[in-house]
Amino acid sequence: MQKPKPGIIAAEPLADGRWLRLFRVDYHLGEPVRRSWTLASRGERPRCITGRYEDPDAVIIVAQHQPTSKIVVTREFRVALAGYEYGFPAGLIESGESIESAARRELREETGLEVTRILRTSPCLYSSAGITDESMAMVYVECAGEPSADGNDASELIEVLLLSAEEAGRLCNDPTLKFDARAWLVLSGFAAAGFNR
Repeated sequence: MQKPKPGIIAAEPLADGRWLRLFRVDYHLGEPVRRSWTLASRGERPRCITGRYEDPDAVIIVAQHQPTSKIVVTREFRVALAGYEYGFPAGLIESGESIESAARRELREETGLEVTRILRTSPCLYSSAGITDESMAMVYVECAGEPSADGNDASELIEVLLLSAEEAGRLCNDPTLKFDARAWLVLSGFAAAGFNR
């Protein structure tokens, strides 16, 4: 016997912020019971309504600094954590901007570094599908230059770190630190194996 197919019924806006919107989404799990879920979205309407899953909202840049062969990490104040989070340079893709252009711009703005080569780009990825349809592409690059916070805007407090594999491993093993989940996974792999292509 084939299992009934779940489906989305409708979405109602609950709150509208500058960078994020909150929706109540009504859905079913293939039976006549109507259920509801609350989710946050970067879009005017959530992806479960638009069906547009191919375009990421943001980029996350995993950068190998040349000639040091160190990984570029950010230590950024995050309001939701009331403290600093270790992660990678990242930001929203502007209207009409390509993933690669956004990666170049965000790396320069957040770190002062310049992309010298794009190595690979992930497909559209999702950060926490239990609460949001926010998506991103991870862009792996080589970069050069001297780290600088001069391009940060007034709402950003970012420190740029260039880490060796050993230094990344020490950070990953410190239970007192707060990490972006993707960054912790990549840094753990970097600590174990360095840069692999």
